[in-house]
Amino acid sequence: MSGLAKKMICLCFVLAGGIFGYTLIPGFNVLNNLEIFIQNKWLIPIISLIIGGLFGFILFIISYEKLSHAGKKIITYFLKIPAQKILSGVIGLIVGLIIANLLAYSLSFIPYIGNYLPIILNITLGLLGINIGLQKRNETVNFYKKNIEKLKKRDKSAHYQLKLLDTSVIIDGRIADICQTDFLEGKLVIPRFILSELQAIADSSEPLKRNRGRRGLDILNKINKIQSNKIKIINRDYPELKTVDAKLIKLAKELDAKVLTNDYNLNKLAQLENVKVLNINDLANSLKSIILPGEELVTQIVKEGKELGQGLAYLDDGTMIVIEDGINSIGEKVKVTVTSILQTPAGRMIFGRIKGRLTKKNLEKSYGKKKASTNYSTK
Repeated sequence: MSGLAKKMICLCFVLAGGIFGYTLIPGFNVLNNLEIFIQNKWLIPIISLIIGGLFGFILFIISYEKLSHAGKKIITYFLKIPAQKILSGVIGLIVGLIIANLLAYSLSFIPYIGNYLPIILNITLGLLGINIGLQKRNETVNFYKKNIEKLKKRDKSAHYQLKLLDTSVIIDGRIADICQTDFLEGKLVIPRFILSELQAIADSSEPLKRNRGRRGLDILNKINKIQSNKIKIINRDYPELKTVDAKLIKLAKELDAKVLTNDYNLNKLAQLENVKVLNINDLANSLKSIILPGEELVTQIVKEGKELGQGLAYLDDGTMIVIEDGINSIGEKVKVTVTSILQTPAGRMIFGRIKGRLTKKNLEKSYGKKKASTNYSTK
């Protein structure tokens, strides 16, 4: 026990002894009959207070060791009791005392026993509240945990959600460019099983797969240089799940994270599981320029289409243009009139027909010599 606590306890004993002496000693007839006190009545209370204080001090010296030992035992006992148990007991006691005091006023008007009922109610309902609180402590703790979880969720909502990277979006490479623009906020999480899949693709015997896997690893290194303080690798795995997509969705649920992907099947599966998805293809489509039927485009036909007589061209953003009767103009710059636009989950397709072939002379009139030299090409 600290020196301050010892002094405080000693002071309490002295004050209690003084009050006891001040109250009791003046009642003794022996003191009142003494000649010194008859002439000086004011001395009796002072001497009573001093005697009582001395008695309290002596009692403190005698009982301090025992009190200290008992106090340590009580403290040790309470320290061993789980905090959940103490919390449940205190809540039960408070509820019991509140109910007892609400009833006490009405019951105090009962004749004869009205003065005693409030005391009995406080003791009875207080003990009953402690007993019920201890028995229901599991429910109390669960209620407390649920509220804490709600507060944590609210706190999370004020921050940016984590984003899980899928294998397809890493290999695609556009995620690095998006990171470089600083549009993505919050941490980018890469699970260890995604890295393992990338490594397996990079070690493949097929050249195409091997190149895609190595490209994915290069993209990760690029992202790491851009956002070195925001990339986080998680070693969590789920051996019971067979597919990487299933593992990714389960991890997203546990972390309350979004999935970054351009995989159509993963996108649909995540929506069924109520997991938020950020699809790179959707982002790219939303940023493409708006083209309406009837507009004219200048483009170069690069190859043959699937259907008979079709030619294919591409805009700068990668949008495919299917040109009717364009097979005879492969390699040429042509003016195309847009006839229709088809929006698919994989992207947007533009259909059109040739309005006219462009010569270098026509381009010079429209764009000038410098621009015409870059836009014009022959077979």
